[in-house]
Amino acid sequence: MKTIATFLILMIMSMIQTTDKAESVHDFKMKNIDGKGIPLAQYQGKVLLIVNVASKCGFTPQYEGLETLYEKYHDQGFEILGFPANNFGGQEPGTNDEIKQFCKLQYGVKFPMFSKISVKGDDMDPLFKYLTSEKNPDFTGDIKWNFEKFLISTDGKLLHRFRSAVTPQSDELTNAIEDALNG
Repeated sequence: MKTIATFLILMIMSMIQTTDKAESVHDFKMKNIDGKGIPLAQYQGKVLLIVNVASKCGFTPQYEGLETLYEKYHDQGFEILGFPANNFGGQEPGTNDEIKQFCKLQYGVKFPMFSKISVKGDDMDPLFKYLTSEKNPDFTGDIKWNFEKFLISTDGKLLHRFRSAVTPQSDELTNAIEDALNG
């Protein structure tokens, strides 16, 4: 009986991801838009741009710019990871399948998209708890709206954070990406 209890405790502890344990983005496992578990450790050695996205937002046209960034820098070791969230004004009401179709048909999105999650509030996903609390030269704290961007180093550390109004083609963002790619 003691062995079963110990096993159950260890199993539960291994399933819980907390920001206290996480040392980098690579410590998280997320579900892609098709529901398959993806360890973010598979992106070690790549520069990442993590973005909370929405289909019915004033910033939604940024999908086009994000796809342009992806195509420009992907061969240099750059990935964009899109995380749909319905936390702001109900602007991502769709299912994962609807979101996937929208992104593909409206913007030709080829960068990896993940299952819809919460990026704010009591049900905030642990990855975004980590991202919003991790020290960086820009700012910490809650995400204010859709299309906030988190630039991640090749070793999974938060380099920079950008608010929604910073467009994918802005010098601010592209210079930071190029600096990260150049080490």
